[in-house]
Parts: sequence; C-alpha cells; structure tokens
Amino acid sequence: MKPIPFDHTWPYERQMGDIYLTSCPYCSQENILVHLSDRALENAKEGFKARANMPCCRKTMIILEADEDYFWTNEKLR
Repeated sequence: MKPIPFDHTWPYERQMGDIYLTSCPYCSQENILVHLSDRALENAKEGFKARANMPCCRKTMIILEADEDYFWTNEKLR
C-alpha cells in the first residue's frame, strides 16, 4: 500500500479519556472535542477506517489510520 503523505495528517490530544483537536482543519475553530469512541480510535490504530464528525462545522473526517499523535486521513488537511 502506498504511504499516506504527511499533509494528510492532523494532530490530536487525549485528555481524561476525551479526544481533542487544537483546531478544526475545516473551519479553524479552536479546542474541538471530537466524539470518537475508544473502540473507534483503537480500530483506527489497527488500520481500520473511522469517521470523526466535527461538531463545529458538521464536516466528517475519514480517518484511515491513527497513531499516538496524529490522525492519518484520506484528504489533504494542511
């Protein structure tokens, strides 16, 4: 499989079991609480697709993979 380019990534943070983005890649609103279950995040870390709905602008981020710091998506975010 072709590697995912770094411009298709977006950083996230986990705090107290919740997942936060410092800013939304679509509308630039700050401190976004992403409603992504622990199971969906673990699936993404194993290479299964997950969807993260942005509550600020109602866009959907398709997560192809995840690691401890970044979501790797199917679209250019940077």
